[in-house]
Amino acid sequence: MKTVQFKKIIWLLSIAGIVFTSCRKDYTVVPEVIPEASIVNTFVWNGLHDYYLWTDKVENLTNTGYANKDTLNKFLNKYSDPQQLFNSLLYRPDTIDRWSFMVDDSQTIDDWISGISKTMGFDFMLGYIGSSNDLFGFVRYVYADSPAEQAGIKRGDIFLTVNNQQLNVSNYQQLLFNTETYTLGLATFANNTISPNGKTVTMTAIEMQENPINKDTIFTYNNQKIGYLVYNGFNADFDFQLNDVIKTFKDANIDQMVLDLRYNGGGSVQSSIYLASMLYGTDVTKIFAKAQYNSGLQAYFVQEYGQAALTDKFVSKIDATDTHAEAAINSLNLSKIYIIVSDYTASASELLINGLRPYMNVVVVGINTEGKYTGSMTIQDWDDQGNVNPNDPWVMQPIVVKFANSQGVTDFVEGLTPNITAKENYKNLKPFGDPNEDLLSVVLADISGEPVLAKTLKSAGIQITKVADSRDFKPHSNEMYINPLNKKAIQ
Repeated sequence: MKTVQFKKIIWLLSIAGIVFTSCRKDYTVVPEVIPEASIVNTFVWNGLHDYYLWTDKVENLTNTGYANKDTLNKFLNKYSDPQQLFNSLLYRPDTIDRWSFMVDDSQTIDDWISGISKTMGFDFMLGYIGSSNDLFGFVRYVYADSPAEQAGIKRGDIFLTVNNQQLNVSNYQQLLFNTETYTLGLATFANNTISPNGKTVTMTAIEMQENPINKDTIFTYNNQKIGYLVYNGFNADFDFQLNDVIKTFKDANIDQMVLDLRYNGGGSVQSSIYLASMLYGTDVTKIFAKAQYNSGLQAYFVQEYGQAALTDKFVSKIDATDTHAEAAINSLNLSKIYIIVSDYTASASELLINGLRPYMNVVVVGINTEGKYTGSMTIQDWDDQGNVNPNDPWVMQPIVVKFANSQGVTDFVEGLTPNITAKENYKNLKPFGDPNEDLLSVVLADISGEPVLAKTLKSAGIQITKVADSRDFKPHSNEMYINPLNKKAIQ
C-alpha cells in the first residue's frame, strides 16, 4: 500500500512538472515601463544635485542608483507637485537650510533682487497691547518717495487701527497685507498707555523700487566730523550711488564712520565686496571672503580655474556687466568703523562685518545678528548654450555657497556678537541721524570716550512681544545671493 501511494505521488509530481513546464513556455515577462519624469521634476533634481551646498547630506541627491535613468525617473514620478519634490530634497529645512526656495515665475526673483514690490513704502513691527489679543504697530523707517512718505508717515509713528478696525491677531494679515488701500489710525504713548490721537492717514500701494540708501549725512559731535549712513539692502542697482555717498564722506575728510545696518537683511555679495572696498581699501591682493561649495562644484572650480576661484578679494572698481558701466572705487581707507546691527542684520551685512574684521577695528553696536553665512543663486532650466527652456517656468534659488573671512571664520549660527550691546527703545524712536537716537547715541558716547553703560541700559527701553512685521510678508528679505556661476550644469 505504501509503495502504491509513493508511486502515485511520483506520478502526480511528474504530471505537475509537465504542467508547470508547459506554463513556463507560454509565460512572457513584460518589463516594467518607467515613464519619463516631467521636465520640471528633472530640472529640480539636476539643479540641486549639481549646485546645492548640502548635496552630500541629502540621500536622494547622492543615491548612486539614480545613475540609472529608469531608477531616477521612478523616484521623480512619485511627486506630482515640483514644490514638494524641491522641499523634500532640502537639508534640514527647519534648522539648517531655512532659506532655499523655488517659484514658478522668474519675475518674482527678478523683482526681489531689484527690491521691487507693491507697497505702501514703510517698514513696521506689530506687538501685543498688554495681555490682550489687540495689537499696535510702530514704524521703523519709511522709503523715500513712497506713498507713506507722501502721507507724512515717519519713523516712530504708532498705529492702532486699519480702516477703523482695531488690529488684532485675527485680522492683521487681511487688513495690512491683503489690502491695497487703507487708512491708518495713529496713536500716542503716554503714561505707558497707547491711546488713539485722532490722526489718520490714507495710502494706496504702488509698485516701486526701494532705495536702500535710506539716510546719509555728515554732522559734528564733540569736534569730530561723523559720516553716518543708513543702508538697508545690498542692491546692485544702487552701487554707483553708494560710491557717490562714500565720495562725499571722503571729500569731507570725516573723522569717524558709522554704518547703520540694523534693518539690512542682505542682498548681493558683489555689492558687499564693493562696500568693503569703499570702507577699507582697494588692495586687490587681499582676501575679503573665501567660498565653499559642495564637493563636486568645489572640485570643478579648482580644476577649471584654480584655488583663486574660491576667494573674493577687495576690488578697485565697480563693474556693472549688464550696462558695461564702471567707476573707480572711492575708498575711505579706514582703520576703524562703527557698525550698528540688530537681529534683522543678516547675510551680506554679516559678510561685510566678518570680512572687514581681520583688517580693521570693527566696533559692532546692537544685539546678535541673525547668523546667516550662506548665499544662494538663481537657477533656471538652461540648455548647454545657456538658453532657458520655454516649457519650464520654474526658477530655483537654493543655497549654493557658504562664506568665511580671510581667517576662516564662518558657521556663526548664533549670529555675530556685538562689541557693545544695546537695543532700540520702541517707545521713543527718534529719526535716523539724531544724536539722541538710542543706538547712535551709544556709538557717539564710545567715540567721545564717555561711559556707555548708562546709555546701553537706557536704550533697552520698552520690551515688546513681537507678533509680526512687514518683512514677514516680504519674501526672502534676509537672503544673500551670488551671480550665476555657470549656466551649464556641472556633471
